[in-house]
Amino acid sequence: MANKNTFYRELAIDGVVDDASRTVDVSFSSESAVRRYDWRTGEYYNEILGHEPGNVDLTRLETMGVALFNHNVDFVVGAVLDPELDVNEHRCRAKIRFDTDDESEKIYQKVKSGTLKGISMMYQIANLEIVKDGEKSTCGRHNGPCRIARKWTPYEVSPVSIPADPNVGVGRSAACDISMEELEEFRAWKRSEKEKETVSAKNANLLRELEILEMEG
Repeated sequence: MANKNTFYRELAIDGVVDDASRTVDVSFSSESAVRRYDWRTGEYYNEILGHEPGNVDLTRLETMGVALFNHNVDFVVGAVLDPELDVNEHRCRAKIRFDTDDESEKIYQKVKSGTLKGISMMYQIANLEIVKDGEKSTCGRHNGPCRIARKWTPYEVSPVSIPADPNVGVGRSAACDISMEELEEFRAWKRSEKEKETVSAKNANLLRELEILEMEG
């Protein structure tokens, strides 16, 4: 099952800052379940990022991984180095090396002082394993109902000012029970439904034209 939507996950910065190299070790993903909403079925589900061998594609981070502040593409604060999958602890780890320009220095000092404690990752899912209620995942470690990302790609890692609660869902607030990515997923679904309606209407018109031609012939 393909899913090309962009999502985010948050964790706490748990590494020690190395002032000499201006780096901090971070865990940027785990198998904590995130509650999401499927607009097509009208159901909530638990999404889990698989951390089995072959589940995560780290190529993008390895070749051009950047660290942004609050996922702002215009606010690059450094580079993502040495991303790796820890299959024993079911986590992905990396180093963030901070740049030395003034804006990056501000973020680095806030991370160093402990003011900024959140780390967040943007990723896309290409394939999901759907585990039904009462069933177990293929790896035998997760109980349904849930959906497990078996092919997913992280695109960047960001220190963030306000990390979300991973047990509630990414991007949620007390005033809103719908995340921004879920809203965008809904909009994409609505666009696809409208496209289907347009195609259906065109087919109906074509069918009527063919019927007329047959009657005239």
